Amino acid sequence: MRIESTITQVGLDNHKNFSRITGRDCTRKIVFRQRLEHKDRAALREDLRRLPPGTPVVLEGTFGWGWMSDELKACELEPHLASSRKTAAWRKARGMAKNNKLDADLLSELWSEPERWWEVWLAPPEVRDQREWLRYRMSLVRMQTSIKNRVHATLHRHGVLHEFSDLFGKKGLVFLKGLCQAPPRTGDDEGQAIEPPLSASGRGTLTGYLKLLAQVRQQVAAVTRMIRKIVTSSEEGERWRTLPGVSWVLAHTILAETGPSLRFANHRKFAAYALLAPRDDESGDEEGEAPTGRHVGHMGRLTLKWAFIEAARGAVRKSEHFRSIFDRRTNGGKHDRGRGYIAVAHELSRVGLSCCHYERDYSEQRPPRPGSQAAREAQWAEKREADQRRLIKEKEIAGVSNESELRRVSRPGMGGPEDPMVAVAGSKRRRT
Repeated sequence: MRIESTITQVGLDNHKNFSRITGRDCTRKIVFRQRLEHKDRAALREDLRRLPPGTPVVLEGTFGWGWMSDELKACELEPHLASSRKTAAWRKARGMAKNNKLDADLLSELWSEPERWWEVWLAPPEVRDQREWLRYRMSLVRMQTSIKNRVHATLHRHGVLHEFSDLFGKKGLVFLKGLCQAPPRTGDDEGQAIEPPLSASGRGTLTGYLKLLAQVRQQVAAVTRMIRKIVTSSEEGERWRTLPGVSWVLAHTILAETGPSLRFANHRKFAAYALLAPRDDESGDEEGEAPTGRHVGHMGRLTLKWAFIEAARGAVRKSEHFRSIFDRRTNGGKHDRGRGYIAVAHELSRVGLSCCHYERDYSEQRPPRPGSQAAREAQWAEKREADQRRLIKEKEIAGVSNESELRRVSRPGMGGPEDPMVAVAGSKRRRT
């Protein structure tokens, strides 16, 4: 019998050029260790197929886990993602050294833990593709901002002033392109030559920056169109976009960073994942004093937190409901405006997750509470409308003009004739 056939759990320490795997049997004893080279994918798959199908493989959520999890699934293995922060804290608490072999041994031991405190969500390929488009656009926007800053620095270095509110708008670009062209040397009344605003090196660098800016802007526009298609093709993406302050880009950011909304049991878990849940580090404080040490979490999706806070700024301007939350938290915008936006972002995450769970778009009019009088009245009104639509449809099918004629040809509420019984020859109807 091969040693690999006795393996019941595997730990995989993933690196750029190679990985180390450790296999344990049902008694948690190490029975297998191997180094896997990443250069030859065919040999990598062949080594992974030696493991029993369905074997759980635990790997850390470090850079490069995505393609490795896809390879494990292709080899009929079961990948599970472990939190790097929690794994490192567990290693430190046990006083273990850190090297590639011990890391793989530690990961292989996690599967035997009574609870999966170490596990984090393993995003499927479609969600990872959405995040890749998001990261690509973010990098392009950073390049665009960097190029604009360099243009401003070039003008400042040569003492060129302007009065444009947007230097990179239509009129501002005309002004910049004019600076790139060296004007002819002319003299004034006193016969002194007027030098061009920019030197030859300044004109050359400014021309290059403008070409780079035009190219980056084209790439940003192309990827923004792609993001809009992704949001349009997703029901949850369109539902996130109904929230006030959520644009196409922010809707895609929330969709990509969140994944399927049903994986969150309630809004509290989602707020903690988005780093919008308040946490408290108080200890031994006197009662009645102002709370100290209160902050949001630090283990979650920073990009998701940024998206909700950006949406909160627009929601405060557009929605009375969110504006009231902001004013109540900031005393009309006078104090703690940053925390006020965090409170609005927290409410946005709660309302948005509720809309996704109940499959309805956001509305400023809050839906009635289930079981309340308003909810019952809404159900009755909906039932009356459904009955009215059914009656109109039955009239169209029967070809009658009024309700009295409809009653003669059909039973009310059933759509069939009044007397569906058909007399059979030679039979007598039983009387009661």
